[in-house]
Amino acid sequence: MLGDLLITFYEVARQGSITTAARQLRLSQPTVTGRIRQLEELYGVELFYRRSGRVDLSDVGVALMPLAEQILQQESNADFLLRNAGNLRVGNLRIGATGPYYILRSVAAFRQRYPAVEVSIEIGNSRQMIEALYEYRIDAAVSSHALDDDRLFRVTLAADPMVLVVHPVHPLARRPLVEVAELATCHLLVREQGSMTREATEAALAAAGAHLPPHTVIGSREAICEAIRHNLGASVMPAGEVPRDPALAVVQFASNAPVIDEYLYCLRSRRDTRLLGALLDCLVAPGAASARCEAPPPAPILN
Repeated sequence: MLGDLLITFYEVARQGSITTAARQLRLSQPTVTGRIRQLEELYGVELFYRRSGRVDLSDVGVALMPLAEQILQQESNADFLLRNAGNLRVGNLRIGATGPYYILRSVAAFRQRYPAVEVSIEIGNSRQMIEALYEYRIDAAVSSHALDDDRLFRVTLAADPMVLVVHPVHPLARRPLVEVAELATCHLLVREQGSMTREATEAALAAAGAHLPPHTVIGSREAICEAIRHNLGASVMPAGEVPRDPALAVVQFASNAPVIDEYLYCLRSRRDTRLLGALLDCLVAPGAASARCEAPPPAPILN
């Protein structure tokens, strides 16, 4: 019981918001509020200072934070040990991904080899997935961010050039090629801050001497594609992530096309465990026989 209260405390402290913590924990807001109140009343302490729209740690809360983090890590380690201890005839593997496009072949190969192991895939942007990996909420993360962190083991899944995606009646739809600078004439549909796709788009525009034009922020690639089908704007996305659909026209860039690298990450301390070792053995890069394994710089590439 105390473990649940401390984990809830840790997430509220990390997010600085009960609402955001509730969403992250997949609990109702009253449940999270009740757990914090129960923990405070149980020990007669004040863990947070409530201010409009957010909460800040009290001195006691600051002192409790590293202990709660240790409990979270120990609980996760115990869970992973038990899921990894068998012979892969049972268990589950948790993967976080920016999209399923670069990992589904590998998941299919894994499921064929280990049909009894349950696989779950959580979707979010690159930063969210790496954060979930650090917090032991997933076992492996697919991300576009190339991170230099000795705690992480990295596998390159793909290097995918980005393309312009528009409705077939869009003025640029019938062009064989477009320049990056021409994006400034479009109403762009972009992902939220923290998305590597958005960062790559903004960087390409800046290199072409342009700025992000008027745009609409949409929280998933699937929703962006649906918006394009309704001719609400144009978007830039990796070529391998564009669905085959007559309502989506794909136009390549004439030069300086941004490229998105996709990586699979796991914690280096878990890299040689049975569960993650099995996943790494099943990796299949799109359009290639196998993925390229590497460790974040300055460590050399591993074959």
